[in-house]
Amino acid sequence: MNTLNQQYEEKVRPCIDLIDSLRSLGVEKDLALPAIAVIGDQSSGKSSVLEALSGVALPRGSGIVTRCPLELKMKRRKEGEEWYGKISYEGYEEEIEDPADVEKMIREAQQKLAGKGVGISDDLISLEIASPDVPDLTLIDLPSITRVAVKGQPVNIGDQIKRLIHKFITKQETISLVVVPSNVDIATTEALKMAQEVDPDGDRTLGILTMPDLVDKGTEESVVEIVRNEVIHLKKGYMIVKCRGQKEITERVSLTEATEREKAFFSEHLYFQTLYDEGHATVPKLAEKLTLELVQHIQRSLPQLEEQIKKKLTETQATLDKCGSGPPADAAERLGFLIDRVAAFTQDAIRLTTGEEIKCGGKLNIFAILREQFADWKNTIEVSGIIFNQNIEREVTQYEQKYRGRELPGFINYKTFEDMVKEQIKELEGPALLKLKEVADIVTKELVKLAQSSLVGFPNLISTAQNKIEAVRKEKETAAESMLRTQFEMEIIVYTQDSTYSKKLGKRKREDEQYCTLSSDSGATLREMIKHLKSYYKIAGQRLADQILLVIRYQVLQESAVQLQREMLQMFQNKAITEWLLQEDSGIRTKRIHHQNRLKRLSSARILLTDFSMKHTTSTKGFGLVSTWEGTQ
Repeated sequence: MNTLNQQYEEKVRPCIDLIDSLRSLGVEKDLALPAIAVIGDQSSGKSSVLEALSGVALPRGSGIVTRCPLELKMKRRKEGEEWYGKISYEGYEEEIEDPADVEKMIREAQQKLAGKGVGISDDLISLEIASPDVPDLTLIDLPSITRVAVKGQPVNIGDQIKRLIHKFITKQETISLVVVPSNVDIATTEALKMAQEVDPDGDRTLGILTMPDLVDKGTEESVVEIVRNEVIHLKKGYMIVKCRGQKEITERVSLTEATEREKAFFSEHLYFQTLYDEGHATVPKLAEKLTLELVQHIQRSLPQLEEQIKKKLTETQATLDKCGSGPPADAAERLGFLIDRVAAFTQDAIRLTTGEEIKCGGKLNIFAILREQFADWKNTIEVSGIIFNQNIEREVTQYEQKYRGRELPGFINYKTFEDMVKEQIKELEGPALLKLKEVADIVTKELVKLAQSSLVGFPNLISTAQNKIEAVRKEKETAAESMLRTQFEMEIIVYTQDSTYSKKLGKRKREDEQYCTLSSDSGATLREMIKHLKSYYKIAGQRLADQILLVIRYQVLQESAVQLQREMLQMFQNKAITEWLLQEDSGIRTKRIHHQNRLKRLSSARILLTDFSMKHTTSTKGFGLVSTWEGTQ
């Protein structure tokens, strides 16, 4: 065996180790890692290729033998070092002492993950092999594509396998290694069709032709054309290999002997010798090409990978912040934790109802919503004033018939003035009470939203807060209604300061200089009454426009928040309910644990990438890989 050159040692192994380490951290749950996925139709010779590369026997037989994705991590050891193997899946791992045990252990792992029978599973089995006789390479072997279900298989087994394969090869970070027998029409194979669907330009697809010894006489030239990339173009091109067939396995031909026979087959073949000379044939040449392809693929992906990890870390931390840290284990600390959460919520409730920026409950702004309600109430007052003005024009004009009693012409009854004012003001009481209910509904809804965001993860605490919000709402709404009714009772008392009234009346007279003359003899006096009525209602309307909203703001916002704080803090007098209030929502707890694990994975991945960047350059120029693996099997 040739000695690995210095450049190979410095650049190849660290790149592959980096991705293997990231995958072992479980980072592939969070983002796509550079990989080579091996796909092929049934009986394509896929297992034989992997056996030839790894030097160990893998599950073989008719039907589906690869029932789970198999990550095959091969690490080249120095000459004379011992063979090493390890299998791991779902947190379980076991070292393998004898290469002959690999096949059996993979079958056992598949049975545990996919069950007995011939079903499949998405769970990954990782097989690590270190030996002087393997290339530095990591491949992911996927189940062979089947068209027809056999006994014991689900009827949709073909669709299940395609879905699993598609999950891997659709990722832009994955190179598809398509294995196709040399004696079939390559254009009709399902594996190549699937690769072309997700990679129509063939940028990340590499073809491997197998079983060249089974090619029909006269068709050898067409095989040469395929390997030379002249039929279905793939940017990564094609390789052709000849692995052990069933006859050689039965005859117990070793992999080393099979490699020598393969070399002799191609170097002496009338048609395929040119492919051998061009470096497109034999398993060792395939191993060399795959290693270089994987390393270059990894190096191209690293900047994007670092950016993905940085973005995912930010997203994960933000989600964790929303989940909260959860209650501490210590009893004394738990009570303090609960008091802090409730205090933060009630402080935010007060900030919310006074228009200040809240700290814990997101970006709620109740006054942005209420401003429309307040403007609506002002509009109600203004419309009422317009209607009042129209009515008094009409009614005062009809005064002689409707209101005049024993008084002589030119005298206006003050009681009539009062009655007309009271009647119009009374009509505003219903809309005011309705506005109180509308505002109370909005405030309640926003406080509940605040409770749900501030106390997230504690359903009992949230429901308790909601009950108290509703109870406080009823209490304060009742108090506000009483105050509003009192306000209207006071407004029925016709009163304002003389100076205020005189100013308003003077302004009204100036505005009404063009007023039409009434036909009645008492027209001048009636015109005067209209001015007085309009002036006074303007003053009363301005008072109501502000006062009604002040009452609502005081009781429904300010007092409600203060009372809610008082009610929530009084809960702590009952120590028995502390644990009940601190019972977490199982979904939040699960979500927190999930994102804590993700944060740990991604943080470790970031450290690995940083260390790698500091130690290694990412240039692939001058790689000049020598054939270091040929003849070592």
